Amino acid sequence: MEIIKTYFPELSTEQEEQFKKLWELYQDWNQKINVISRKDINNLYVNHVLHSLAIAKYLDFNDGSRVLDLGTGGGFPGIPLAILFPKVHFTLVDGTRKKITVCNEIIQALELKNVVAFQRRAEEMKEKFHFVVTRAVAKIDKLLLWSRKLISNQQKNALPNGIIALKGGNIEEEMKLLPKGEYYEIVPLEEYFQEEAFAEKYIVYVQA
Repeated sequence: MEIIKTYFPELSTEQEEQFKKLWELYQDWNQKINVISRKDINNLYVNHVLHSLAIAKYLDFNDGSRVLDLGTGGGFPGIPLAILFPKVHFTLVDGTRKKITVCNEIIQALELKNVVAFQRRAEEMKEKFHFVVTRAVAKIDKLLLWSRKLISNQQKNALPNGIIALKGGNIEEEMKLLPKGEYYEIVPLEEYFQEEAFAEKYIVYVQA
């Protein structure tokens, strides 16, 4: 938990308590439903919570923004972002029912009022969002294909609406999968965090 306060020192008391509760909640749920690799659960705060919050270093969402976490898994990056941005509305979707069950139980335990979670595929979504956020879901061309129809035309933030994806690996090669002319940005997470875990990890933004 201390590592979260190191990089986000202006948390309210309520936010600190919510971030602290994540440890016990994920430890407990991971015994029942494997939403985080068993060997990785002890690295919850660095590899999952702080990793998710890298998006907040890239963009400070304005109040009232609507954000879709596509393929949320156990609630990342959506739940940490929902704690950090209590006046932003987050929708978490995943195709696996048991993962959404975990998300909803954690949302309820934290008493988060600004986030909902559904078992749903991107193709079934009708709502519009300012941003789609993802973590380790699919290649960037597939993300763009699924997400573009879900992006609102109404602008609300300093950054034009689009996709913000947490990525790793050979990112320059992956970006070649995008159609020519697409505007994108790549930011190494080492610009935000000093931990070794973030070497060769990136934020990718694609304007939609």
